[in-house]
Amino acid sequence: MPPPGERGQPPRRRRMLALPAVCPCEDIAPAPLLASLLSLAADAAGVQAGALPALRGAAREAVRIAGLLHAFLDAVRGAASGDAHPLPDEAVLGLSELHVALQKLRLLLADCARKGARLWVLMNAEAAASELRVVMGSVATAVDALPDGAAAASAEARELAGLASAHAWRAAPRLRPDPEDARAARGVRSVLARFAGGATPDAEDAQHVLDRVGAATWSGCAEEAAFLEAELLERLETGGEDDNDLVLIGGLLAFLVYCRVVLFDRIDDPSKAVATAPATRPPARCAAWINPEALQCPITLELMTDPVTVATGQTYDRAPIKKWIKSGCRTCPVTGERLRSAELVPNVAARGIIEQLLLSRGIPLQEPSGKHRFAVDKTATPFGAAAAGGVRLAAAFLVARLSRGTPEQQKKASYEARKLSKRNVFYRACLVEAGAVPWLLHLLSSGDASVQDNAVAGLLNLSKHPAGRRALVESGGLGLIVDAVSVAARVEARQNAAAVLFYLSSNPEYCEEISRIPEAIPTLVHLARGGAYRGRKNALVSLYGLLQCADAHGRRRGGARGPAAGLPRRRRRRRPRPGRRRAAREDRGAAGRRARRRGELGAGDPARGLPRRVGVAVRQGALRVAAGVAGPARRGQGAGAAGQAAGPDAGAVRAHRRRDPAGGQEGALAGERDPPALRAAPGAGGRAGAGARRPPRHPRIAVLRT
Repeated sequence: MPPPGERGQPPRRRRMLALPAVCPCEDIAPAPLLASLLSLAADAAGVQAGALPALRGAAREAVRIAGLLHAFLDAVRGAASGDAHPLPDEAVLGLSELHVALQKLRLLLADCARKGARLWVLMNAEAAASELRVVMGSVATAVDALPDGAAAASAEARELAGLASAHAWRAAPRLRPDPEDARAARGVRSVLARFAGGATPDAEDAQHVLDRVGAATWSGCAEEAAFLEAELLERLETGGEDDNDLVLIGGLLAFLVYCRVVLFDRIDDPSKAVATAPATRPPARCAAWINPEALQCPITLELMTDPVTVATGQTYDRAPIKKWIKSGCRTCPVTGERLRSAELVPNVAARGIIEQLLLSRGIPLQEPSGKHRFAVDKTATPFGAAAAGGVRLAAAFLVARLSRGTPEQQKKASYEARKLSKRNVFYRACLVEAGAVPWLLHLLSSGDASVQDNAVAGLLNLSKHPAGRRALVESGGLGLIVDAVSVAARVEARQNAAAVLFYLSSNPEYCEEISRIPEAIPTLVHLARGGAYRGRKNALVSLYGLLQCADAHGRRRGGARGPAAGLPRRRRRRRPRPGRRRAAREDRGAAGRRARRRGELGAGDPARGLPRRVGVAVRQGALRVAAGVAGPARRGQGAGAAGQAAGPDAGAVRAHRRRDPAGGQEGALAGERDPPALRAAPGAGGRAGAGARRPPRHPRIAVLRT
């Protein structure tokens, strides 16, 4: 069980030339053990040894022995299928030892044939040959340890067993790297030595090495560099800063970056290269019982690359299920059950089956996109003098192409700068030191949308470095970045330009400079309102960063343009405080008591309980409630004291009339079963005292001036 700090994290990739193996259990039956052995032997025998970058002769011997073992095991299974020659129980021990050896042989041959790792295998050819010698010795020992009953099942099986054992013993001491491997490795070390001295290496030596490892194109070189970068970040992620291999990995990565930048004039399409390549035998075989549809994520309906299991036992791809949970959904998408926990457990078994399926079709398993995010911060210093020298030479060459190259060369150089500054802090520092920022700003005005997109993305990567932000501001690029937010040719370029402003807003001085640009805030507001999701997010975080600048807020209050100048102002509705509400209620109650004492509301008046019922404030006798205001009296009769006090404006107040059973008069009475909607009379305009305000909860009451 993984430690608590590592639960829910993606499974770590197996390190190159590390050969873990699992020994079968003691109670395993011979039939499934033979089936598994046949699968392992078929995978090892299916490797094309001639296509390996190193150890071609040694790998050819190992593949031949694996073929003999496959034939031997097939003969044993055929003889043991009947009841005449069953396998003895003692054969399980020898077959288990052979199973462990074949597991290691398959992993070793798969590492040597892995695309992208050819240069790494070439530089570690001696270690790989040593591991291969040990594995061949284990195979020969396991075959010799089989009981006579297993090999004597048939004459063919007995002959194949002796042939496989003899070949394994004879080939084990002769498994050495090829002479061409040693020559190519010396060429790489010579180039790294020139890098460490700050000298330009010989292009022919570098080209010979690339031809040897099969990376003679830009895409092949980029594939090798991507593998080494992932290997470097993987070791940094696991706390291997003191690993001795980091210096070699850093130097090889610098070598590939230099070759990719200098030796190739154009970027080839890797899909076309794969389409035109001759068909080769797949390095692994997939079991017939594997159903590819069962390995699809239920959310995206695509093949899972990082399968994880939730609390309900269902398996999903990591990225979509994390997005599902972060959106607030706490139920399982398949079963609908509520998730007791948001923990995601890696499904190692499903990942192994998916990897076997992809390898059987010649497709490498891609790493998760969000991996190694925290290991990038550990690349601020170079791993060795060779790594530093090679990257500085490549950065100087890129700046020369950006400044004086043809349009095609500038297009390739802008893409290289974008790719080089993506996931390495030291590479960003080298590009800034070489002077790449002013020329990338110059390419923002290019008519080629791809060049403009690469320039903005490169500036975004460089703005993550403090020296890059300083160079961008000193070059006068703030106005160009603001213009790119609104007028860039592609949506991605506009989104990246907004993200550049966010990184610049982390510095108060740069924030002040941005706030002086009149179009900055309106442009970000426009993108936040009508842009795509990523553009809106980048615009909002940029606005948030600008609004943190206290100096800009002060300028806005003083009348100058500030970060909030383009934001719409929201009118605040003032709400009475709880203490003021309580004081108003007490004033209304006191005013009602004073009115009753003065006789303004008699005991027999039907409006006696009206102030308590509708809650109208009467402050210091200046206001009076028109509770009984009547309309025009029928047959010239008056409508009471309240109607007379209303004066000529009484007709503006609508009243609900009913027959008064006591006096026989027709009066107005508010607050009955169906109260009317009274409004303030036109003659009652103006404020009635300093503390008077219209009651917000009772708009139906007409407030008149006495």
